[in-house]
Amino acid sequence: MNMVSRIVDKMASVLIAQIAKLNLRSSGVEMGASITLLGRPIVSQASGSKIQIGDRVVLCSDSTKTALGVNHPVVLRTLSPQARIVIGNDVGMSGGTICAAQSVTIGAGTLIGANVTIADTDFHPLAPVERRYSRADVAVAPVVIEENVFIGTDCLILKGVHIGENSVIGAGSVVTKSIPANVIAAGNPCHVVKPLVGEFAASASVAS
Repeated sequence: MNMVSRIVDKMASVLIAQIAKLNLRSSGVEMGASITLLGRPIVSQASGSKIQIGDRVVLCSDSTKTALGVNHPVVLRTLSPQARIVIGNDVGMSGGTICAAQSVTIGAGTLIGANVTIADTDFHPLAPVERRYSRADVAVAPVVIEENVFIGTDCLILKGVHIGENSVIGAGSVVTKSIPANVIAAGNPCHVVKPLVGEFAASASVAS
């Protein structure tokens, strides 16, 4: 019986992935080769905007397929015609959210842990008058995450942040300012804790 259940589960997973890929393509998402979808992501694309997913990317939206589980499916959302989300080759993402009003770029080989949120906008203006309804004077700045970055579970990456290659962002961090390459950073607000051990950083750079 367990074997039958596993076979049925596998067939259901394959069917869900195929339907999800068809939905992404019909929405205008540019998809590379050998993409793995575990569960169905939520994709919302503003007219004229761009969402590009590279080769061999894994998007996990199913809590049964990842050790920590996910709070919600992967969410990819553009908010304006000029917005861009670009996900490089070999990126892995579990139940996270990427929301772009201007530009979010994820470098190749980056690991995005469970339930991470990345947004390049404040969504609402700071001025209290009409804050609830106004979309005027909303602060927006591109987010760039370079290659081979590891972002721990439940991190929040805010507008204007640039994270250098190979760096590790500790779980639960709130990243409000840019982080250099080849470091371990953590905290709220996120700050550099220490450099990566030299041979680790060197080997990661060679691999990229």
